[in-house]
Amino acid sequence: MTSFPDEVLEYVLKFITTHKDRNAVSLVCKAWYSVEGWNRQSVFIGNCYAVSPEILINRFPRIKTMTLKGRPRFADFNLFPQDWGAYLHPWVVTMAARYPWLEELRLKRMTVSDECLVMLAHAFPNFRVLVLTSCDGFSTDGLAAIAGHCRHLTVLDLQESDIENRGGHWLSCFPETCTSLVCLNFACLNSVVDFDALEKLVERCTSLKSLKLNKGVSLEQLQRLLVRAPQLCDLGTGSYSQQLKWTQYAELQTAITNCKDLRSLSGFWDVAPVFVPSLYPIGRNLTTLNLSYATIRGNVLMKLVSHCPNLKRLWVQDFVEDKGLQAVGMNCKELQELRVFPVDPLGHGYVTEIGLVAISEGCPNLSSVLYFCRQCTNAAIIAVAKNCPNLTRFRLCIITPQRPDHETGEPMDEAFGAIVKHCKDLRRLALSGLLTDKAFEYIGLYGKRLQTLSVAFAGDSDLAMQYVLNGCPNLRKLEIRDSPFGDAALLSGLHRYESMRFLWMSACNITLIGCGWLANQLPRLNVEVIKENENSRDLTIEKLYAYRSVAGPRSDAPHCVVTL
Repeated sequence: MTSFPDEVLEYVLKFITTHKDRNAVSLVCKAWYSVEGWNRQSVFIGNCYAVSPEILINRFPRIKTMTLKGRPRFADFNLFPQDWGAYLHPWVVTMAARYPWLEELRLKRMTVSDECLVMLAHAFPNFRVLVLTSCDGFSTDGLAAIAGHCRHLTVLDLQESDIENRGGHWLSCFPETCTSLVCLNFACLNSVVDFDALEKLVERCTSLKSLKLNKGVSLEQLQRLLVRAPQLCDLGTGSYSQQLKWTQYAELQTAITNCKDLRSLSGFWDVAPVFVPSLYPIGRNLTTLNLSYATIRGNVLMKLVSHCPNLKRLWVQDFVEDKGLQAVGMNCKELQELRVFPVDPLGHGYVTEIGLVAISEGCPNLSSVLYFCRQCTNAAIIAVAKNCPNLTRFRLCIITPQRPDHETGEPMDEAFGAIVKHCKDLRRLALSGLLTDKAFEYIGLYGKRLQTLSVAFAGDSDLAMQYVLNGCPNLRKLEIRDSPFGDAALLSGLHRYESMRFLWMSACNITLIGCGWLANQLPRLNVEVIKENENSRDLTIEKLYAYRSVAGPRSDAPHCVVTL
């Protein structure tokens, strides 16, 4: 096999598309390693500091598609300093010189400046796809550069990004010759846009399949857009609350009904329940419904889901109450993903374990759950584990930390033990409630395919973390906060950290001495200590972020970040 001509091997490798399989191929021998690197056109980088742009380009000189992630997930909870890093600028500068054929760039939790967007717009003549998820640092001026100069743009997706508003003119920068857009998402933009320019753009782009609008777009304007884009498959509405005449409401319902291919709905900013019935005619076609910004009550959801029997993904706020989730369990038998977000993360919550059990009883194909609730029981989660053995993601958050089973007063150990026992393909798990070391022992024994574990306010001793690090061979991401784990727990994972993407620990009992020992033992690991008070001499570490890297310590760390 290794004697194949390079041309033959290159042709064969074109049919191997997943990153995991490509990585495995590159390990066969030096010849395959070289050909695979030269042949690779798509790359995924889970941590922008795990490799440098120069190393990447030398390894893969012909990349056309790149996915790049910056800050880890806990940055969403303000646990990272504002200026921590994850800057796109050095990547764009290097790629502009060596990747002129770059076509797609997908970024997550990166700091992106307007200068970066201007360089992207000018340096890559065939640029087609830009996805910015939870990114910051740029403004509508940068978007104007992308719109005005990327002549072949098909996707502009600004998902949950923080964008500075410098006027709604950026949509008018799309040239009149632009007809290539397939996806346009500016739902996160907190400003009024140039609707006339948007309407003309939507009318020109006859291949547009996904359109997600911000709250500045009214119901009347939504109706006008739908008339011009009946081919939409994915729609994010603007504000769904407005005074309409009866004729206007009828026109809106007709426009929605004429979107025969519509499969996904989101948006619903400030939704008024009186307008929800306008969605009933298309309910049977829907597979995805995202109401995570819509504070609708249980009765409204009950009526809506009765018209949506084929839903596979449902995101809602806990305003829907248990009765709304019970209706989902009765009507949506094909549901695979459920997310229930809290209206107020510091409040008492509107749903309990009753709604989750009802979903599990009615939706046996459920594979992913994110559930915020005010109380829970071991019996309920055990029932979920038995009803839905195909779960690959289970993230439960009881709003009050360290809350026990509200019926028995016992820890929630048996609940999560049942999840890892019965759900053999579990990949991601987030713990909640009063938990002892016993829960972690279960995870170590049964979580053999677990890749991501998130822990908060849990465990009794260092043994808990040791159970996980010694028992979960596929663990890639370990996130821990407000737990009693010290240096012994930290150092028990010396044999694991270089095979993981990262370790995050905050408000634990680790010390500067333990972190220093970790850094000395694993030189290929970047061990970053984040100081809340730069002048503090306390040996206890508030925040630790450790990740593997072939590029060595980064050069752009702020003063509050010390790399050991």
